[in-house]
Amino acid sequence: MIIRQLLRGVFLPPVEFGSRSAVLRALSGMPHPKSDMTEFREVFSKAKHVAIITGAGVSAESGLPTFRAASGHWRKWKTQDLATAQAFSRNPSRVWEFYHYWRELAIRAEPSAAHRAIAECEARLSKQGRSVVIITQNTDELHRRAGSRHVLEIHGNLFRTRCLNCGDVETNHQSPICTALKGKGDPDPSCSDANIPVEDLPRCNQGGCDGLLRPDVIWFGETLDSHVLTKVEKVLDACDLCLLVGTASVVFPAALFAPQVAARGVPVAEFNIRPRAATSSSTYHFQGPCATTLPNALARHETEEI
Repeated sequence: MIIRQLLRGVFLPPVEFGSRSAVLRALSGMPHPKSDMTEFREVFSKAKHVAIITGAGVSAESGLPTFRAASGHWRKWKTQDLATAQAFSRNPSRVWEFYHYWRELAIRAEPSAAHRAIAECEARLSKQGRSVVIITQNTDELHRRAGSRHVLEIHGNLFRTRCLNCGDVETNHQSPICTALKGKGDPDPSCSDANIPVEDLPRCNQGGCDGLLRPDVIWFGETLDSHVLTKVEKVLDACDLCLLVGTASVVFPAALFAPQVAARGVPVAEFNIRPRAATSSSTYHFQGPCATTLPNALARHETEEI
């Protein structure tokens, strides 16, 4: 698999979530992406297997803050410093407060126009014998709530838990996830930690295990699920069109996905509110809010089957 070969070669050591993106500078010098929507839609109309890689920008348009934004703090801590196994080991109450805050935001959020456009596109193309698979770095389930069925969540899911004792993984949409977290998680810097006793935090209910639960998400410094990564590799190897939506492509290994596809000569189209990155390997770049640019790009083409 190309991703694994890259990870063993030039791009060491980055199956870890959060590794730096400087190594992508080797990709500079690529032709400047085009912004011809008519040309893109013609390419899209002929694609049989579409891979759509989404990032925080899609969910930001649903009102969810991003980890890497300049304002990426919760209380007085950087969000990236809370999303680690070390932080959870030191203070599971604080980390659960933080994730309770994120879960509550995600529960209240509604899928954006970009989420809905992707779901509609997937449903429409499947009737034509074409495939759409979403590879998302987001953990908020908004793609699924919009109606998407083929979603690979490479960074896990806010609404799953994993037991530190028995390893059991469960889906949990309770709000709050446990009584002790009710009303907690306020992000205001003036708020103090709740200091919830560990026995009152989310616990495993499998066969009397009662182990401490953690969010089933990929924290900084942790490796991605190899089963999910294998599925991602198969999708990228098979696709004949790749879309980057709402992602700066700076977090590994997702930063390698589009370059891998582009190396096969497959068109890559980027939809992002940010200007084109100097390391972009995209064929097309459409700057602006995804909720504005993507629905038009994915709308039914006049030559498509109905």
